[in-house]
Amino acid sequence: MEDDKHLLFTDGSSLGNPGAGGWGTVLVLLGERVMELGGGEKRTTNNRMELTALIKGLRRIENESGDLKIFTDSKYVHLGATEWADGWRRRDWKTMAKADVENRDLWEDALVLLQDRKKFGHISWQRVPGHSGVVGNERCDAIATGFAFAIQSNKEIPELFEGDLGDYAVDILNINIDEEALEKRKSGKARAKIKAYSYVSNVDGKVAVHNTWAECEARVKGKKAQFQKVASKEEEIELVKKWSK
Repeated sequence: MEDDKHLLFTDGSSLGNPGAGGWGTVLVLLGERVMELGGGEKRTTNNRMELTALIKGLRRIENESGDLKIFTDSKYVHLGATEWADGWRRRDWKTMAKADVENRDLWEDALVLLQDRKKFGHISWQRVPGHSGVVGNERCDAIATGFAFAIQSNKEIPELFEGDLGDYAVDILNINIDEEALEKRKSGKARAKIKAYSYVSNVDGKVAVHNTWAECEARVKGKKAQFQKVASKEEEIELVKKWSK
């Protein structure tokens, strides 16, 4: 249980990079009160939304005493804040390759807030794998993607909760990783790296095989469809059979 400190869960999302984006934050104040925050922009990037989620959470509790634990699935945010930032500032906001540091405006805000936060208690970080069943991370992802889709499609924004922990429907203090979900994610990443033999698509029950992703994408774009990359002729035959039933 993590009820002796403030917990800050953050996530960001963008539909395209750049594209419509959203950010989501869930705060748990000393195991007693929960606050969900969220928002978005019409044209942004995933990294900007990840940083914005952190900034909004830090601002919301900037005068709350107590230790703070930050959960993020973003290597960019975690290492940027804990390792890379000192070098950026020493080099006058240049990377080691002497390029301008991206998102400097947000980084400057975030670093000031993190430094100020130390007056109120210790800060610790936990980077979690994305989409691995960590409840707080999954909820932030739902908020972030909800806002991104709402902005892109002019739909209703997600409803956000603020109230006592006992009234919160999300098991937010459960920070265990779902090993099955994590394994599926790893398998998906590994599969994405495999060279394609072909692509198979299924639109309205009609199955087709494509030599290139461009051909497959042209067929399925904007439609309710199934599509998958296959790595061999045998896999292609099996998938065509399966989708043709």
